[in-house]
Amino acid sequence: MRVLGIDPGYAICGYGLLDANGHQAAAVAFGALTTPAHTRFEDRLNEVYNDVRQLLADFAPDVMAIETLFFNSNQKTAVAVAEARGVILLAAHQAGVPIYEYSPLQVKNSIVGYGKATKHQVQEMTRRLLKLREAPKPDDAADALAIALCHAHSAHSRQFGRSKTRREEMGYL
Repeated sequence: MRVLGIDPGYAICGYGLLDANGHQAAAVAFGALTTPAHTRFEDRLNEVYNDVRQLLADFAPDVMAIETLFFNSNQKTAVAVAEARGVILLAAHQAGVPIYEYSPLQVKNSIVGYGKATKHQVQEMTRRLLKLREAPKPDDAADALAIALCHAHSAHSRQFGRSKTRREEMGYL
């Protein structure tokens, strides 16, 4: 199963792509989509949308896992991230990619086994689980890989007698 993990944002949007099979997972690609500061917000949203559509076309994931919003004290930023998250969800929906959503607590529990784990603990465990030499950079990419791993762990526990994956149906495998 190929999983695209997304840490949503409009300035920096992390992505992490995994190939997962049972309890085994390998990082295929990861990084961050960025938009220039001092650009009209609607242009930034358009760029995020187009970049995510390109990721979906290039990598043909079976599913997309995305983090739900965590509202901190800055509501203006939360609303803008929610709008970016909306165009990301739209891109996946239009591409026919199933979407799974996970809270930060679920991701931390899945990766570290503790819902109040620090960002550093999640990144270090993600690095270890994926057998990477160092923690992925930027932090948004590491977070996206953790979200993808969270889905891989969740999907494995539900996936007995599975049907073909989207990649298998499209002839990629």
